[in-house]
Amino acid sequence: MARMHTRRRGSSGSDKPVADDPPEWSDVGAEAIEERVVELAEQGHEPSQIGMKLRDEGVKGTPIPDIKLATDKKVTTILEEHNAKPELPEDLRNLMERAIRLRRHVNENGQDMQNKRALQNTESKIRRLASYYRGSELDEDFTYSFEVAVELLDAEEE
Repeated sequence: MARMHTRRRGSSGSDKPVADDPPEWSDVGAEAIEERVVELAEQGHEPSQIGMKLRDEGVKGTPIPDIKLATDKKVTTILEEHNAKPELPEDLRNLMERAIRLRRHVNENGQDMQNKRALQNTESKIRRLASYYRGSELDEDFTYSFEVAVELLDAEEE
């Protein structure tokens, strides 16, 4: 399948090995993993960062290769259960941060056509994601604009 805003195809990557249960050397209990996930979320880490931290650092020195195999829950599900879920979905938040940076750059450098195009593509992705999340993660009447993005991200940082 081709990329969203180019005609090129992406390079294929490796697949995760198929496994039904966690490896024997990683014998940390599900409760300890959930506590560590919530602790990392309270420190301000995003769900993807939490997964990498548990993979690299682990719980009590024991790495956790796959949280879903060890707990039968995704990181976001664990965060929802413990009321530590972020206000905005991580992918939408990252795109909004990128759009804000690009908009400020384009306002200072009006001749930069390449970044104007990148801003248009990024805002298009945001609108597409917003329609996906509208109703479940976002308000039913949510519409994206630069001002709304700045307001949302400023409110989230406070």
